[in-house]
Amino acid sequence: MAQDYYALLGVDKKASPEEIKKAFHKLAHEHHPDKGGNETKFKEINEAYQVLSNKEKRAQYDQFGTTFDQARAGGYSGQGAGGFNWQDFTGGAGGFNTSGNYGNINFDDLGDVFGDLFGFGGGRRGKTSNRRHKGEDINISMTLDFLQAVFGVEKIINLEKMSTCNRCHGEGAEPNSKIITCPQCKGSGQVRIEQRTFFGAFNTVSICPTCQGAGKKPEQFCKECHGSGRLKNKEEIKINVPAGINDGETVKMSGAGHKGEHGASNGDLYITFNVRTDPEFRRDGYNILSQHIINIVQASLGDKIEIKTLDGLVILKIPAGTQSGKIFVLKGKGVPVLQGGGRRGDHLIEIIVRIPEKLSRSQKKLLEELGQDL
Repeated sequence: MAQDYYALLGVDKKASPEEIKKAFHKLAHEHHPDKGGNETKFKEINEAYQVLSNKEKRAQYDQFGTTFDQARAGGYSGQGAGGFNWQDFTGGAGGFNTSGNYGNINFDDLGDVFGDLFGFGGGRRGKTSNRRHKGEDINISMTLDFLQAVFGVEKIINLEKMSTCNRCHGEGAEPNSKIITCPQCKGSGQVRIEQRTFFGAFNTVSICPTCQGAGKKPEQFCKECHGSGRLKNKEEIKINVPAGINDGETVKMSGAGHKGEHGASNGDLYITFNVRTDPEFRRDGYNILSQHIINIVQASLGDKIEIKTLDGLVILKIPAGTQSGKIFVLKGKGVPVLQGGGRRGDHLIEIIVRIPEKLSRSQKKLLEELGQDL
């Protein structure tokens, strides 16, 4: 049965983007593999968030769901006459997309199945897809200091992952080995399998498991990778963390995941960032919040004070009569906006007027005299 993305994140179907993001951050921290969590659960949570955090994908998901079950309310029945269930062919997984694919099934490649079974369309005999599955994705977490997240930083990480075999360079063949016609599929790249169901026997066509659809194979497979074209190695990867990344956000590095078998493309690398707090600054989106304490004389008479910002010290003018809780805004002194072309948020400074707890006799007298004039 397909997963319910809302249930995975523990939110209502009417949840706001902020509620979805908050729920994802909490669950990602809880289930992250580097923290002893369940890797499968983490991937499911990440998949749910990638869909529900995207307005267009969420709308499609709300309309169709992850299986045909959700489309039945619109007049489609997943079960036809005689108890035939379309999910027997789709596996109940995946979702609609504009490429015509449903899960791991390509509707263009089902002609043989439905043509032989029901006798329509004639199928697409003699043709099969040579597409190979890309490598697995990798999910990691990375901890950043507050200022590293604000301004970006270059990081070097070492990953143990499936990489191209150095002996065969991903070809899967021993050096100087001859390439021969695949003995299993006789060069067609596909094998036909007869399956028996309650409708009778019908044939399905799939990629040849020996040559992976190529129709040819090495006379001798690589001794290192045994023909897969990949081996587990340690790899050093340079990561340019973008300025403005926030705690709990995930960045995708396309092609930085595991190498696929038999020359297939790499999977992707997903990096979830954990940002340490700062003792002086607090972040609110792309704005920076901080507080500064002044005394009653400065508040009453006004003053010029030094304020610490992300870029260093600046002078802030305090007008006479400033009240405690007054907020001053330093434009463009906040966090750089991700892909914002150099734009930055603001720095909001809350002024706190400190009232002395103990006064000397002369100080009390001065305040009493001042009070008489107010």
